[in-house]
Amino acid sequence: MATVNQLVKKPRRLIKKRTRRKDLNQCPQKLGVCRRVFEMTPRKPNSAKRKVARVAIIQTKKHITAYIPGIKHSLQKFSTVLVRGGRAKDVPGSKYKLVRGAYDLTGVVNRVTSRSKYGIKLFRGINK
Repeated sequence: MATVNQLVKKPRRLIKKRTRRKDLNQCPQKLGVCRRVFEMTPRKPNSAKRKVARVAIIQTKKHITAYIPGIKHSLQKFSTVLVRGGRAKDVPGSKYKLVRGAYDLTGVVNRVTSRSKYGIKLFRGINK
């Protein structure tokens, strides 16, 4: 416990809250434009071709690498996307993900489970 004299000399300072998604400026999502859509290979034990996009965030004018979740996508250069936080563990340098079903990035076709993450509405069909 600090004494009064110690606190007079050097007052207590608030600890700033650290954020992992600095380029979003404390926002849950941001609007961005794709500058390049490409594939990356994941880190050591895994082997595949992960789909990623280099995105320019419109408001902050920063370029980030964002992971495209799900099977297939409709993105190309200059597509408008919605960026959210959340890293893809095995993709190096990817701290952000793109939101499926928003702007130019369509939802995953024929998705049945975890639909909300992949931008698909509930389809009940003919029999309710």
